Amino acid sequence: MLRFLYCCYQLLVLPILIFNTLMCAIITMIFFPFNNTAPIHWVQMLWCRLFFYWLFIPVTIDGKENINSRQSYVFVANHASMFDVFLIYGWLPVVFKWLMKKELRRIPFVGTACKAAGHIYVDRSNAKASAESLNDIKRQLHNGVSTVIFPEGTRSKDGNLGRFHSGAFRIAFDLNLPVVPLSLTGCYNVQRKGEIFVHRHPVHLHIGQPIDISQFEDKNEAMEIVRQAVEKGIRK
Repeated sequence: MLRFLYCCYQLLVLPILIFNTLMCAIITMIFFPFNNTAPIHWVQMLWCRLFFYWLFIPVTIDGKENINSRQSYVFVANHASMFDVFLIYGWLPVVFKWLMKKELRRIPFVGTACKAAGHIYVDRSNAKASAESLNDIKRQLHNGVSTVIFPEGTRSKDGNLGRFHSGAFRIAFDLNLPVVPLSLTGCYNVQRKGEIFVHRHPVHLHIGQPIDISQFEDKNEAMEIVRQAVEKGIRK
């Protein structure tokens, strides 16, 4: 019965969430010349936080003391739900750019707003275009602007951590930036891939210690160390 009522409630608040999304997209497109500034990023943070507030989903976070807002980082996170995006965008306390799959560009308003905000779309089927996208994101990573990447490439179907791809680590090696593991728990239980309605379930974001991957000569070794750090944070 409670599940049925919660689903009905979601239908009632859906217009509010859509309105919030449209307003955030419009504000972002209007003020896109200032998209690297904290006030604009706060607007986008508020948009994501409202999803959790309106849906009564509890959020906790730890590890904020591990990062410096004036330092640029490459953040890598596990990915099992669309709510991973809302959780990171809502609670990661730095200005950052997403490296996003090109299919997201088709979402009305949101796709255009993400482009205006400086997020980078990646065509994973085209090696040359993918390399150009990595170069685009590299040009933005200075003065405390970071990037967030899901190195698995897509959402996990079973909630388990998948194999990492090398894009995030190429950026970190080329720019000599520390990699910060982000471990997200609970989002898979909120909304799994293919589901329409969400479940009320607590979520948690763990920000790990920055990892200086310049100490590794082998990129694959660095990937494995970071992957282990993400997995450890998930299992805390």
